[in-house]
Amino acid sequence: MKLIRFGEFGKEKTGVVINNTIFDTSAFGEDYNESFFENDGLNRLSAFVAANQDSLPVVDASSVRIGSPVARPSKIVCIGLNYAKHAKETNAAIPKEPIIFFKSTTALVGPNDTIVIPKNSEKTDWEVELALVIGKKASYVSEADAYDYIAGYCLHNDVSERAFQLERGGTWDKGKGCDTFAPIGPWLVTKEEITDVHNLRLWLSVNGKMMQDGNTDDLIFNVPYLVSYISQFMTLLPGDIISTGTPHGVGLGFNPAIYLKEGDVVELGIDGLGTSKQSVIAYK
Repeated sequence: MKLIRFGEFGKEKTGVVINNTIFDTSAFGEDYNESFFENDGLNRLSAFVAANQDSLPVVDASSVRIGSPVARPSKIVCIGLNYAKHAKETNAAIPKEPIIFFKSTTALVGPNDTIVIPKNSEKTDWEVELALVIGKKASYVSEADAYDYIAGYCLHNDVSERAFQLERGGTWDKGKGCDTFAPIGPWLVTKEEITDVHNLRLWLSVNGKMMQDGNTDDLIFNVPYLVSYISQFMTLLPGDIISTGTPHGVGLGFNPAIYLKEGDVVELGIDGLGTSKQSVIAYK
């Protein structure tokens, strides 16, 4: 099942995608949020769609804004340097344990929304990533049980301001949580639709030039390990997002480095999780 949210920012309606058609599920009466996932929402939604598919309104995808497929979660947890080739391109050692940082929930936007280069930024960068959504409360989860806590997967562009992240002291978070720095979607794809999450091509282009072209088989710490690991340090709530890291080809890794500028167009995708496209503007 593919979950989608559409409409004006902050007022999104819910839907599902079936055979490339968006159906409005507003009559279900719930947003795709913590309460939804916590209360067996995926199974209840599936039953609702099966019982009402013939009467669900069809949405013209060309005429609506697509929002994040998940309403604002309690947290967006990210993993740094989690692809071997990416660590190499940034001259970083392979981490012995996952590097955890956070993106602010106010960074969350739709998959085709505009990326805003922050005020005083000169080093805004791109990062295509596989994100997963937590389906039920997770604390001290074993690696063997980790998949039981996953609702599904999303495409994510972990937009990053490298000077804020790496040159201003402290943690990475202030280079990661700027407004518009977390375009997610177009869909939340439930886990049973993805045969092998560790064999997915993910790619990103800027102005039509391919910059990133990798595969999740290059992950240093795999999906179940990450869910288990993070849950040893914090409780993951239903609807929380974990972004699993980016493959090689980020702007920081080029010599000289390449960064986003106003007018650029970023496109990205992951096998089975759809594609997204963001135009870049400068803060005004």
